[in-house]
Amino acid sequence: MQALSFKPVRQPLRFYAVVPDADWVERMVQAGADTVQLRNKTLQGAALRAEIERCVAACAGTQTQLFINDYWQQAIEAGAYGVHLGQEDMDDADLAAIARAGLRLGLSTHSVAELDRALAVRPSYVASGAVFPTTTKQMPTAPQGLDNLRRYVAQAGNTPVVAIGGIDLHNAAEVLAAGAASLAVVRAVTEAADPAAAVKAFQALWA
Repeated sequence: MQALSFKPVRQPLRFYAVVPDADWVERMVQAGADTVQLRNKTLQGAALRAEIERCVAACAGTQTQLFINDYWQQAIEAGAYGVHLGQEDMDDADLAAIARAGLRLGLSTHSVAELDRALAVRPSYVASGAVFPTTTKQMPTAPQGLDNLRRYVAQAGNTPVVAIGGIDLHNAAEVLAAGAASLAVVRAVTEAADPAAAVKAFQALWA
């Protein structure tokens, strides 16, 4: 695989909300989330393009960094800040086109081997997990735990590591203590009684 180099993130990723639609992206921007990812598995065609464009518009002129999960072509067309891809997506995506377009790239990893593969293309960040058990998606591997996360952080060197999987306010501090640069959450914000307050509570961990 061709070695590439993607732009570093503009500012620390820190609190990273993974949400299902543009409504949620807008809510996270209003709450001041550092980073947000649109992960939508249902829309296609024009509806998908419109959703991505709406997310890009919501983040324009704000400090929130927007990543689009999977749909790299539409992300390029809409002028998104970045793209997030899984390991299997690395086989099909035109990574050179993403780099040429100036988008940041995040890659999912679940093992030492996958992390090696991801680091070879010099992404903007790598995501490692699931750290703890999670119900939001079917994971290909068992929960990695904090010891493995520490190993991944050391292996990644200067590349920021986003920890994901089963993270909430009860375990977030120990995940950061293991060296993660960023905490990615799904249910901890989408199922929160007050999502905006949840964002602030997570962000206070970096204060």
